[in-house]
Amino acid sequence: MSMAQAVSLPRILVSTDASKALSKQAASTRKPRTSISTKKRAKVSPSRRTQNLNLEVSPHRAVSAVRLMRIQFGGAFADLLNKKGKGSGDNEMGYVERTLGFRTKDLDDRDLRLVTDIVGGTIRWRRYLDHLICLLCHDEKTFSSMEPLLLQILRIGFYEIVKLDMPPYAVVDENVRLAKVALRPGAGNLVNGILRKLVLLKDNNSLPLPKLEGNDRAQARALATIYSHPVWMVRRWTKYLGQEEAIKLMVWNNSDPSFSLRANSRKGVTRADLVMQLNLLKLQVPHELSLHLDEFIRVKTGLQNVIQAGLLKEGLCAVQDESAGLVVAVVDPQPGQSIVDCCAAPGGKTLYMASCLSGQGLVYAIDINKGRLRILNETAKLHQVNSVIRTIHADLRTFADNSTVKCDKVLLDAPCSGLGVLSKRADLRWNRRLEDMEELKILQDELLDAASLLVKPGGVLVYSTCSIDPEENEERVEAFLLRHPEFSIDPADGLVPSDFVTKHGFFFSDPIKHSLDGAFAARLVRAF
Repeated sequence: MSMAQAVSLPRILVSTDASKALSKQAASTRKPRTSISTKKRAKVSPSRRTQNLNLEVSPHRAVSAVRLMRIQFGGAFADLLNKKGKGSGDNEMGYVERTLGFRTKDLDDRDLRLVTDIVGGTIRWRRYLDHLICLLCHDEKTFSSMEPLLLQILRIGFYEIVKLDMPPYAVVDENVRLAKVALRPGAGNLVNGILRKLVLLKDNNSLPLPKLEGNDRAQARALATIYSHPVWMVRRWTKYLGQEEAIKLMVWNNSDPSFSLRANSRKGVTRADLVMQLNLLKLQVPHELSLHLDEFIRVKTGLQNVIQAGLLKEGLCAVQDESAGLVVAVVDPQPGQSIVDCCAAPGGKTLYMASCLSGQGLVYAIDINKGRLRILNETAKLHQVNSVIRTIHADLRTFADNSTVKCDKVLLDAPCSGLGVLSKRADLRWNRRLEDMEELKILQDELLDAASLLVKPGGVLVYSTCSIDPEENEERVEAFLLRHPEFSIDPADGLVPSDFVTKHGFFFSDPIKHSLDGAFAARLVRAF
């Protein structure tokens, strides 16, 4: 949506009371009022399942509501929940029963796709949806004190009507029924009244939006509501990109994410082989070849079909964004080389680098998380690259101080804000704080200093992030070079397409320009 289109939409100013209510609701949602268990429970007996079965409640709405509760209060992540494979429908229904006290009919494939769409979309558009809900409540206390499950049901209904254009009568009827069964009749009546007001506004093309006027702060608040992002992010992007580009970035972040598959060459799988496998699947998976990497395929929809078909479990391919693959291209791993992946887990780049070694050389995979390293080891065996991977459970800073290891190449894919992957990580925008940026920059500097100790003379250090923020990217490299004059920039020209190389010789994938996750990489060479 262009700037002109955004401004021309029917709109009203958000009242001060409504803004306060939104703030109170945001604060209250940090403390769960409903118990959301994430622990495994004993299997429910068939007789009890039948006893608790409710055939009147919509399966995908019940699962979506509980999943949203788990994400907000149980520490689950939207992207991980959406990657559950075959059988996940039964797992989700178990959570529904433990949370709501009943089961619905089983989820079919269409229901599972709807759950993924509704959960991701409801999270992305949360600020905008809450803005509408708050205004239609006509009472600050009603919104700010609303119980979490009721609010999730309303968010689902609003998203289905406003963004998915589902038949209004069905949305109202089904969400009212869910509220009555899961909560109480009065909750259903409230949902009915508010959703019907929304339908009337939408039919009259008069959905309320804040006016884009006033000073920079006021405009940032309005844009934050219109495009559903935290105000601090809007202000930051407006500062660095300008308002028009900031809007384009938010539109990208709110779009349905696309994914890429990397063919596993170590198992002899070529991209052509992977294309043939996709074409043979019972359920269609629309795809196109990567323009930048020979082993990659873009998948816009149908990732669940790939997972359920077992292509990942068989190690034939891996889910990996092209931007991550291009970072590996900047490292340029060659057979016989020794490489350190400093913050390796979950291991996507480790596995790709290992496959490039053709069985000759070694990748040291260091990470502070032992459990994630164990998963990396298991995946390495599946991909047949375990012979060239050595996992090391350690804090990089401690390891580097006490190690004599010196390698040809060192990759530091540093912990960062993740501001380049907000399209895929729907919940991240609401979990990231402005204060995090300063803490992350300190950590990034410490990790860069530690990683530099592992580079042999003449070797290469690659610093990368999945952020688009210059303070985490170029500024960290500039500060590092001032502290370490023995390193210098080795331009990425020739390693990645020229369209991705900045004027300073760094790799940068721009979500707006390249339609990929945002990522950054600087290739630094150590003097002999």
